[in-house]
Amino acid sequence: MRKKEKAAIVVDRLKAIYPDSCSLEATKDYELLFATRLAAQCTDARVNVVTAVLYDKYPTLEALAAATEDEIAEIVKPCGLFRTKARDIHLGANKLIQDFGGRVPDTMEELLTIPGVGRKTANLILSDIFGHPAIVADTHCMRIAGKLGLTDSGRDPYKVEMDLKKIVEPVEQASLCHRFVHFGRDICTARSPKCEICPLSDLCREYQNNIKKTKKSK
Repeated sequence: MRKKEKAAIVVDRLKAIYPDSCSLEATKDYELLFATRLAAQCTDARVNVVTAVLYDKYPTLEALAAATEDEIAEIVKPCGLFRTKARDIHLGANKLIQDFGGRVPDTMEELLTIPGVGRKTANLILSDIFGHPAIVADTHCMRIAGKLGLTDSGRDPYKVEMDLKKIVEPVEQASLCHRFVHFGRDICTARSPKCEICPLSDLCREYQNNIKKTKKSK
């Protein structure tokens, strides 16, 4: 089976399991930007609880920019790495006001100038806010796509991003990556994948190779 054909099947199966892709809650463009920053090494559910408090206390971008890093850090502490994240949010709010007129920019180049924003976050913003095709190559995406044989680029985010862009329909790219996160947390976990109940086991290169090895050893 060609990679593009397999990718289309993966998209359809995961869409049936996870009809709603992104689980971060935000009503403004900068809210999603900062929520994504907080989500690093933290669950979306916890981020949603924290951002509800953060944006209630600082309801505008100007209010966030005027807050101190310590004030922001006290609220985002449950998300881990809170001092670094608080610094990025504070600097990011000021950057958006000073350089972009209070709006989140819509190009990769501009987004990468914002503190704490890498390609992963930038791609998520480009897709979820502006509707651009984008691959968010986080750890779940790289690991699962590799297991399925959709990429052979290992843990190189940029190479995986480029590989998947070639085989996943543009309209499905961002949603698939969100669904990889849900799937990676529920079933295809890093430490103990639940292969016996996996809806993609027949497509999984790693699983099928393990079956072949087991048969040969008998």
